[in-house]
Amino acid sequence: MKENELYVYHIVTRKKMSLGQIIHFDKNQKNTLYSFFFEREQLNSKGEDFVRILQDHYTNEGLNLNKENADVAIKYADQTIRAIREVIVEMVRLQEFPEYPSRISCLYATKSYEDVLKWKELFDSYNRKVLQIVKLRVNGNSFEGDGSLLPKEDGVPFSQKIEQARQYWQGNVKNALPELLIDGKIEVVDIIDDFSAMIK
Repeated sequence: MKENELYVYHIVTRKKMSLGQIIHFDKNQKNTLYSFFFEREQLNSKGEDFVRILQDHYTNEGLNLNKENADVAIKYADQTIRAIREVIVEMVRLQEFPEYPSRISCLYATKSYEDVLKWKELFDSYNRKVLQIVKLRVNGNSFEGDGSLLPKEDGVPFSQKIEQARQYWQGNVKNALPELLIDGKIEVVDIIDDFSAMIK
């Protein structure tokens, strides 16, 4: 972890940022990753969640789901496994690396424009809308990790996921998908790219 002034690059996906905008991230502030994985509820048009759908649609012949209920089940499973990943990563951070910024209470950035383009390509592949790429001035803490080292979204035992989280917190070694966790006082100093006009 480093605490000093640095300049980094950030992908904006939800709400456009403006030049001179100041963001303060402390340990009590949650980011959009937190709300995306921990606060969203997956319901069908009848207001039923995944567990209720399973209870209502499981018979002796198996599970019989229509498209809407299958979509709810898939979205719930995807959200849950990612939430579990973040809980495991945060648990390991708190126990073994408490000096690093939390992944659920930080802003994500990269050290270089080239690295931020790797993330844009990944976001584009998931049809996640990228509004802007901005340059930030950070006065706070940072940790450079490798997103490719995060626990995978698979069914391996939690003990393996915990070990994967430890490898992530060892820092960026492979440089496959560099990500910089930043907190403190963050200022938008340049709008490098604005894609919002192209997004419908």
